[in-house]
Amino acid sequence: MRQGKTEGVTEPGLPAIAGGEPVRETQLPFSRPHLDECDVEAVVAVLREGRLAAGPRVREFEERFAQLLGVRYAVAVSSGTAALHAAYYAAGISREDEVILSPFASPATGSAVLYLGARPVFVDVDAETLTIDPALVEMNITEKTRAVVATHFAGFPCAIEALQELACKHNLLLIEDATEALGAVYRGRQAGNFGVTAAFSFHQDGIVTAGSGGMVVTNDEDAYRWLRLFTDQGVVRDVRDLVLAGEGPWHYEVQELGYDYRPTELQGALGLAQLGKLATFLARRQEIAARYHEAFADLPYVEPLKVRPGTVPAWPFYVLKLDLERLHADRRQIFLALLSERIRVGVHYLPVYLHPLYGWIGDPTVCTLHEGPPCPKAEAIYKRLLTLPLYPAMTDADVEDVIRAVRRVLIYFAK
Repeated sequence: MRQGKTEGVTEPGLPAIAGGEPVRETQLPFSRPHLDECDVEAVVAVLREGRLAAGPRVREFEERFAQLLGVRYAVAVSSGTAALHAAYYAAGISREDEVILSPFASPATGSAVLYLGARPVFVDVDAETLTIDPALVEMNITEKTRAVVATHFAGFPCAIEALQELACKHNLLLIEDATEALGAVYRGRQAGNFGVTAAFSFHQDGIVTAGSGGMVVTNDEDAYRWLRLFTDQGVVRDVRDLVLAGEGPWHYEVQELGYDYRPTELQGALGLAQLGKLATFLARRQEIAARYHEAFADLPYVEPLKVRPGTVPAWPFYVLKLDLERLHADRRQIFLALLSERIRVGVHYLPVYLHPLYGWIGDPTVCTLHEGPPCPKAEAIYKRLLTLPLYPAMTDADVEDVIRAVRRVLIYFAK
């Protein structure tokens, strides 16, 4: 490939894939949790005590999380997928219901609908923010539609008020997929504050981590009771609620088909320690995102996601849309070139319904009112997406290495 020339852009040298020296001597991981001695001590204290099952630290984690979000209830679970499953169940999703989803989300958002015997219906996205388009949501509401899932893609708050209005107008449930959006803000309110239930994730690459884990929040007392039952194997222990009340003081009974989604005390301890640093983590993510914005502003071959007025993203990672018409390379070549610079990058996400599962189950769960691809914008944009590392454990030098690598590769492949 020839060297690209763009007015106002400084040539950063020959990329490694073309024979130059890599930007880094060692590989920069795509993500890495920010762990300190406080986190280590919190986990070690649990190990020393010897109680590993959910206990007081899990309860405190739930209470602190609810206070942070400004909601009445929070229920900790073992994973983000478990959080989505429980959030759908507690909201009232059941067999044969249709649930409207964004195609740009973790595959778990669709799987959790299928777990309940319901039908996912995928609706296209806004081309600037890559969150679900409310106008298209309304076009796909049928008599079987029970809920809309508001996925805050890449930590960007979706048009949640418009979705609330649609849900109210059509008597639908609104559920938030906030698994990537802890700390995101929409018009002064935290993401997770708008739906009947909302799901969060604490996986290794999360805004805060518990190693794994998740949380479901709600302001609805009935939803909270169902959450407790569902995530604890459907077990009832309170003597006031027992059917076989005369069995004895040891007695508990199963009253619902629940799941063992309880977190461990280790997860509660680590999550609690991490939650205390959330403000610091978010500030560092904002700082890195701002540096990326500044560094790529003069590159005509990339476009970041647009931040809507009145919103603050959580920045779990940084998404670029490549302008492939201006490049002598496709996304795969750009991806491999950055790996050659020893920068791990990613792609978020393959539209959920394109995973083979949806063909194999005999129902592609496509939008029922359109012919052709159910989400043509998402499919077209997906081919252009590239995700850069963005996490608090990155040093300033790491950030500059990413910038140098991206600029070097894109300028080299520029037309």
